[in-house]
Amino acid sequence: MLSLLDSIGYGEWILHALLWLPLVGMVLVLMGPEARAKQLAFVWSLVVLGLSLGLWWAFDPGIGTFQFESSIPWIASWGVSYAVALDGISLFMVMLTAFTTAVAILGSFNYIKKHERAFYALMLLMETGVIGVFISIDLFLFYVFWEITLIPMYFIIGVWGGERRIYSAVKFFLFTAFGSLLMLVALLYLFFAAQAISGEPSFAYQALLNVPLSLQEQLWLFGAFCLAFSIKVPVFPFHTWLPDAHVEAPTPGSVVLAAVLLKMGAYGFLRFLLPFFPAAAQHPTVVTLMMVLGIIGIIYTAWVAAVQPDAKKLVAYTSVAHMGFVVLGIFALTVNGLQGGLMVMISHGISTGALFLLLGMMYERRHTRLIADFGGIGRVTPWFATAFMITALTSIGLPGTSGFVGEFLALLGTFQARPVMAIIACSGVIFAAYYMLPMVQKVFFNALEKPENKTMPDLSRRELVILGPMVALMIWIGVQPGPFLRRMEPTVHAVIEQVTGNGLQAQGGHEEEALVTFSSTSPLENEGGEEESSPTHPGDEE
Repeated sequence: MLSLLDSIGYGEWILHALLWLPLVGMVLVLMGPEARAKQLAFVWSLVVLGLSLGLWWAFDPGIGTFQFESSIPWIASWGVSYAVALDGISLFMVMLTAFTTAVAILGSFNYIKKHERAFYALMLLMETGVIGVFISIDLFLFYVFWEITLIPMYFIIGVWGGERRIYSAVKFFLFTAFGSLLMLVALLYLFFAAQAISGEPSFAYQALLNVPLSLQEQLWLFGAFCLAFSIKVPVFPFHTWLPDAHVEAPTPGSVVLAAVLLKMGAYGFLRFLLPFFPAAAQHPTVVTLMMVLGIIGIIYTAWVAAVQPDAKKLVAYTSVAHMGFVVLGIFALTVNGLQGGLMVMISHGISTGALFLLLGMMYERRHTRLIADFGGIGRVTPWFATAFMITALTSIGLPGTSGFVGEFLALLGTFQARPVMAIIACSGVIFAAYYMLPMVQKVFFNALEKPENKTMPDLSRRELVILGPMVALMIWIGVQPGPFLRRMEPTVHAVIEQVTGNGLQAQGGHEEEALVTFSSTSPLENEGGEEESSPTHPGDEE
């Protein structure tokens, strides 16, 4: 497979194709007939997904720096370039975006009934914006794509949402736009500081990464970037826009919002916040504050979720809890912590996206999301109940599922840095079972009393096609995390070394200790049959 990709020059054009093909599809959808909009959008999303799968083989897992790098001057007088690249962090975010978009579009076929061309065009525009965020290595280009993602989600919520859609759309826009403006101010400060040193204007990632800053400057700039990313994650107490947006958004909007838009904030932590401001990122007060907010998000939103009568709102609050584990793992500044945060991001994108799809399918059948309106439907919809149960268990982190891998690593990495905080955060695993399992019990396994539930249809073929790959990924990642961990590990090392300046020993330990769970001294055989010296992970056979 790798030799085939090399023979067609895959690495030279793939990022450009992934970025702009959705935009081409958007134009074609707008020009085509209304009746064929969803089929055309789905075909284009499948093309993007198919191309993104090649990244799995083309990406070199032994390199921690950018790959497939390409840069073309754009606005030369400002030092702006069209510069894109990929590393072990953005690799999975791009693949997750392509997968989620295709699944969300297919899942919307029976849900979206009005202005179909506009809806599917916005979904493809969203895909271009999100992929642009994950592959841009020019900060001006990054900011453009970051802002572009606000537009389609605002209209998706505001036009196709529920009764309070206008309120939710405006709230979503104001929260995220406010954070973005602060980030823009900090970005311009970096730009002018770099220009004062080099004499040349540049928004290039490496140019701004190497700007010397005092601790006070780093703390102020860290705060501006951190606020923008924390709102997007969202970190407590900036999370209040999320439940409203999730509940009022149409099902495909909720899927994309949970699976990829929230990941943009965590990606910003890893790509910009930690490497650009290493002294601030290691400041004890900053680290303690971020980890405490992550723990509050885990525990508080779990309690709030447990009392929700609306199943969709319950799942919406779980997103804040899951992203709390991501914040913990990232600011632990250990290999296990950062890998755990990334794995939680991947697992959350798949499992929570699947939960929103399942709740959307329930709503299509019964036109209600209230938990009390269901009961015993597992008896008449066995396939539906099976998919929901596996997804719910993944969400609460059952061993053998993707949710367990991410949360375990995030907690392990946190324990290496802050044992007390890790122990407190472990209670979030118990609370996750407390809010999720009673909901599953009431919906699927209580008495089948209401007559409307007795005739509820099981999953259709289209729905099985949607949910099958998602369930398979939850189990595959849970059983075989090695291939995923191996591809992200060199980049994670590079991020930590950039922050600490002297590797993992700055955390009071040794590299071997940080890899205690997943390290091995045995050589690793790569896809091409050559041996590498990088450590292996359990289940690394592909």
